[in-house]
Formats: sequence, structure tokens, C-alpha cells
Amino acid sequence: MSFRIAPSILAADFLHLEKDIRLVNECGDVIHLDVMDGTFVPNISFGFSVIDHVAKIAEAPMDVHLMVVHPERWFEKIASEGAAMCSFHLEAAGDGSADFLARIRSLGMQAGLVINPDVPVERLFPYIGKADYFLIMSVFAGFGGQKFIPESLARVSALRDEIARRGNSAIIEIDGGINLSNVRSVRDAGVSLAVAGSSVYGAADPAAAIRALREA
Repeated sequence: MSFRIAPSILAADFLHLEKDIRLVNECGDVIHLDVMDGTFVPNISFGFSVIDHVAKIAEAPMDVHLMVVHPERWFEKIASEGAAMCSFHLEAAGDGSADFLARIRSLGMQAGLVINPDVPVERLFPYIGKADYFLIMSVFAGFGGQKFIPESLARVSALRDEIARRGNSAIIEIDGGINLSNVRSVRDAGVSLAVAGSSVYGAADPAAAIRALREA
């Protein structure tokens, strides 16, 4: 499976957001949208007033990552925006996770399940076969610009091996501190989709940064 880069709009220039979305359309693979509620994580990012405008010009698939306490409230709205992918945190959904994954799929989106670095990766194993993808946070959700947690590589490898053991086709996404110093390692560990924020939008040439990450 090809290795893809998902620039994170959280790190984009919101005074010139159209330019940064068009950059992903032209050079990236997926548009990553982090929705934070200030309760599940100690930060607030943006909501549907921004996503509405992104959706109007998005050509690359939209990947919505819900860092909120009641993710199920927003699945229909996200689907109506035309998002291709929607993920939520196991920590927020708990025992409702399987039902939530099924609801997302029923709305025509790929369904993803996310965990923070302090959640044992084995807690994702019961959802293999129910999720289309798993998002491993390699920093703690809530703020951009954090440093990559190296132990994330072992977590990805363990999940990759269990997915393969079960003969499943779910992909692994990673988010947090991805840059040229670690992107090859995460790909080799089993990641198919890497979210990159500061390393793309903080670069002098964001288009070149995307290409370099993809080809590293």
C-alpha cells in the first residue's frame, strides 16, 4: 500500500487558509482536520464554520479527527460535509466504540478509532474488523508542535502485526511530531498515512516538504 501524507490544517495559516487547502489538493494526499472541544482536550481548534468553507474547495479527501467528549453528535454533520474519513477517541467513546464505528460506516465514511500515547495499544485489538483505520497519536492530543514520542513505533508495530495475524486490511495512521527525522521509521513500522502539521506548514517550501516526507 502506498505511503500517504495528510497535512494538518491545525498548523495552516488561517489568514490564508484557501491557499493552504489548495496546496494539499495539489501536493498532498489527505486533508487532516482536528476538531477540539476544550473539554476532551485542553484546547479549542475550529468547528463547522471552518469545515464548511474547507469542504467547498477540498479536492483531496477530508479526514476529520474528533477530539471531543461526545463524538457521536457530529457524525451526520461530518458526512454531510463530504468527509471521506472520520475518527474518534476510544477514551471518549468507551463501550460505545463499536456502535460508533458502525454508524460512521453506515454514513458512507471510513471509520477510524484513535488512542493517546498513555492508552495500551492492545485496547484497539477488539475493534480490528470493525474499524477501517486506526490512528495512533504519537503526541498527546490537543496541541500542535509537540515532539514525537519514540515508543509510538513499537505500538504501531504491535498493531500492524495483530492486524496481519487476523488477515484484516485496516490501515494505520499516525499523528504527532512527524518530520524528516522519523517519517521513514514510522513507515517501516507499518504506518500508511502520516499526519504532518508544523513540518509542512512551517517549511519554507511546503510543497517540497510534502514530497520529501512522502519519498523519505
